[in-house]
Amino acid sequence: MTVATQVEPPHGLRSGAVADAAGVNLQTLRYYERRGLLDPPARTLGGHRLYPPETVTVVKVIKAAQRLGFTLDEIAEMIDVGAHRHRTPGLQARVTDKLAEIEARIADLTVVRDTLRKALHAGCDDLESCALSPDCPLPFTEIARDA
Repeated sequence: MTVATQVEPPHGLRSGAVADAAGVNLQTLRYYERRGLLDPPARTLGGHRLYPPETVTVVKVIKAAQRLGFTLDEIAEMIDVGAHRHRTPGLQARVTDKLAEIEARIADLTVVRDTLRKALHAGCDDLESCALSPDCPLPFTEIARDA
């Protein structure tokens, strides 16, 4: 019995070489493979994985997309768009959506930051005294005053 996906070196990169070059660990590489983000690699006769050299680029792209806030599911769909030509939103649409999501989070965090700065300037020593102070800007103080 022969298996078509078994090859002899040096027709690919071993797992450790891909992981090192891409800046990830072996578990990450195998996880991406299980999730379908990477094509199943060829195997040596001894069972070692042999990835094509472009796998390093794919892994780096996945990590970069994660740093930009995309989930692995979103990344998988974006990779599928190019590979399988599915009718799903393309990169431009997804980036536009992600940008809107990030802008909304920034707006929320800006409110939190400004509120915390006001709380610092109010000089409260603890949450209870802050809740009783009319100068405290923390949102829960309204609840404490209504009680």
